[in-house]
Amino acid sequence: MQTILTPAFPAFVTRRVVKTAVALTLAFALSTTAMPATAQGLFAPAITVDSAVITNYELEQRARFMGVLRTPGDPQVMAREELIKDRLKMAALEDAGIAPSEEEITAGMTELAGRANLSLNEFLQALQQNGIAPETLRDFTSVGIGWREYVGSRFLSRARPTEAEIDRAMGQAGSGGVQVLLSELIVPINEQNAAQVNQLTDQVGELTSFAAFSSAATQYSAADSRTNGGRLPWMNLTKLPPQLQSVVLALKPVEITEPLALQSAVAMFQMRGIREVTGANQRFAAIEYAAYYIPGGRSAEALAQGQKIANSIDNCDDLYGIAKAQDPSVLDRQSLVPADIPRDIAIELAKLDPNETSLTLTRNEGQTLMLLMLCGRTAELGEGESRETVANALVQQRLASFADSFLEQLRADARIIEK
Repeated sequence: MQTILTPAFPAFVTRRVVKTAVALTLAFALSTTAMPATAQGLFAPAITVDSAVITNYELEQRARFMGVLRTPGDPQVMAREELIKDRLKMAALEDAGIAPSEEEITAGMTELAGRANLSLNEFLQALQQNGIAPETLRDFTSVGIGWREYVGSRFLSRARPTEAEIDRAMGQAGSGGVQVLLSELIVPINEQNAAQVNQLTDQVGELTSFAAFSSAATQYSAADSRTNGGRLPWMNLTKLPPQLQSVVLALKPVEITEPLALQSAVAMFQMRGIREVTGANQRFAAIEYAAYYIPGGRSAEALAQGQKIANSIDNCDDLYGIAKAQDPSVLDRQSLVPADIPRDIAIELAKLDPNETSLTLTRNEGQTLMLLMLCGRTAELGEGESRETVANALVQQRLASFADSFLEQLRADARIIEK
């Protein structure tokens, strides 16, 4: 092992070194109670990811490594999750023909050691003292470097912000600390009912009381808020679509907006109250959401199916499992600046907290029900940052979001067997 720990540590661990490291680590494992598996079972498959195998030895090594790095969570559980992700990443890298050079891998290991204020040799010695073989560090580093290159090549063009987006992120746009209390009425519209909907909105526009608007919302609105007379809770003005903020601010209490054309629907809002809050409202550089499409529009069967799915999922990633083996168009996941989000979707997202769902909207002239889920909101960065710093931060935020979504899609499509 001493040849491994000299300053001339090579970028690539030779076969002789690997065999030595494996033998030492195996001896360490067999001398402790941490690994109950026999020597024969140590290298047996524990998990298969499509055709790739993860052994008990790799799980033990990764768990020890994550323990040394003080990764949050149970090291045994996290090791399984991270190694499954690594196999998915490795398959994508192989398909893309991406393989980090030995110089890049050595530089990556050296950088990781430097975070602990150690040289690479010192870091390897510390790992060895904890029963961790050098190739465990090398494999961890190699996948990380390759995945960063893959994500950049695949998603960078979509992640670059525009000048206007940078302005918004730097706090050069927004409406200050204002909250509004609204009631809503959202009515589906198509060629068959357009005349009736126009007549209804004309009548609603003439209402002069909260009670009358609430009654109309209860009777005609397709939004979930109809069960509460269309009344929404206090919300930050900046959660609303940018194009709607100025319209709402112009309202006085009891006043109602003109009918707002949405896709396959018409919306009207009544102002019930407005107030200023201490400090500025949070503004958002991007909003991530997922839309899952269900045939049948707002029929009882489609709504029941949508509610069943909504009850079975905890976050947006779960929708990949729901959509597995279906046409890719059935699931749409986006991360957009607020101004680029379709108005009807933006209005619904404004009412949701992360991982909440809505079954209000439809597509395809009302023939397709949309299960809409808010995945999360990316906060705008504060003032005082340079444009370059803000732009780089936005790029990294978006790349991370794209990468996580893509990895979950890979996982949903993979055949994973845990033993």
